Amino acid sequence: MNTLEVVLPAPDPLVKRVWKHPRLMPSHRLTAGVLAINCTVLGWGLFDGFLGNVEQLALIAQVNFAVGILVRQQYLVNLLSRLVMRAPRSWPLRLRWALAKGYHLGGLHVGGSIAGTLWFLALVVVAVGDVGSDLMAVYCVQAALLIGIVVTARPSMRAKRHDLFERVHRFGGWGLSALFWTGAVLLAEERRGGASLLAALAGTPTVWVLVLTTLSSALPWLMLRRVPIDVVRPSSHVALVRTTGRGTPLAGSTRSVARHPLKQWHSFAVIPTPGKQGFRMAVSRAGDWTGDFIDNPPSHLWVRGVPTAGMANYGTIFNRVVYIVTGSGIGPVLAHILANRTPATLVWVTRDPVKTYGRPLVDEIRTAQPNAHIWDTDAHGKPDMVKLAYAAYHSTNAEAVICVSNKKVTWSVVHGLEQRGIPALGPIWDS
Repeated sequence: MNTLEVVLPAPDPLVKRVWKHPRLMPSHRLTAGVLAINCTVLGWGLFDGFLGNVEQLALIAQVNFAVGILVRQQYLVNLLSRLVMRAPRSWPLRLRWALAKGYHLGGLHVGGSIAGTLWFLALVVVAVGDVGSDLMAVYCVQAALLIGIVVTARPSMRAKRHDLFERVHRFGGWGLSALFWTGAVLLAEERRGGASLLAALAGTPTVWVLVLTTLSSALPWLMLRRVPIDVVRPSSHVALVRTTGRGTPLAGSTRSVARHPLKQWHSFAVIPTPGKQGFRMAVSRAGDWTGDFIDNPPSHLWVRGVPTAGMANYGTIFNRVVYIVTGSGIGPVLAHILANRTPATLVWVTRDPVKTYGRPLVDEIRTAQPNAHIWDTDAHGKPDMVKLAYAAYHSTNAEAVICVSNKKVTWSVVHGLEQRGIPALGPIWDS
């Protein structure tokens, strides 16, 4: 496939294509929507006068945090994915295109977390002189933790200091959960009057929101377990991991794994093996953790929660798709190819595939996708990914393109196609 001969169609008019820009992607619009709703609540509060009430501010903050937490709940993510996958393919393409963006709901997590933090900071200001010293101290520690989590969660900080972000997010989140409960008990004790503490807690809406978010956050950790693995290293660039466990995960789902439960966690696409239980993963060298994993593979891994539906699951709503992937992006895509739920064409751009990933994996791909186009970058150099994706889309009469690559390539392909009216999906790095 010679990309020099590919001529891309003209972009849509500016009014249409502006909404396809990465800065206006659905996740960002959802974040803005949550903040807009909170601005409306703020205006209402200024008019109604409830902004000086500590209990009301605590409830608004907790509701926002609940939105941010629950939208990440693994069972809710899987439910949403299955609902979208059940949508009839006879529905209009534009409607299915919109539904396929369901994985952008992470924007609610960002919006809820930011809004909840701002409301809580307002609560701290209002609480000065209105609550006891013990409760005020708890509020101040919570405010410091929230600011630390928000600052380290910024995309630039996550990219540069991911390990720091993960530690602050996890341990800060656990600390906040304990402090939220401590604050709720202390506030109920101060305001209970003649009622018992238990009755005061039961009659506080914020407490019930806390129950919901605490259970949601704790559930994956209650399912923590250590599983044995087998590791094959076809090259110094990649390790192929296999587990033998009960059940077969949903094709196209991801699994969070760690070498130590209190240290770094990483999510990888799981690849079911036809006719066998357990799953496989492809770990490519992309940093210190993955590099050490490949060089010194462990005998066991920790897993938590349940496999969670990945972005490409939403692509099953289309009648035919093109998967355009680079390197180890073949992992999440191979799961869908083996499941054969949607007619698809694979375009895989990678360094020498046999040398890098091994003959067995390449043969498995060729068997599942005899017409797959594998672009060897060692032999042919790097192609124009947008043109390569469009050529495959046009020649196969596909309805959509699904790109799995690094952030720069993914966004260039998704934006390059969508501004031309072609449905495209790709990871959004929102967590």
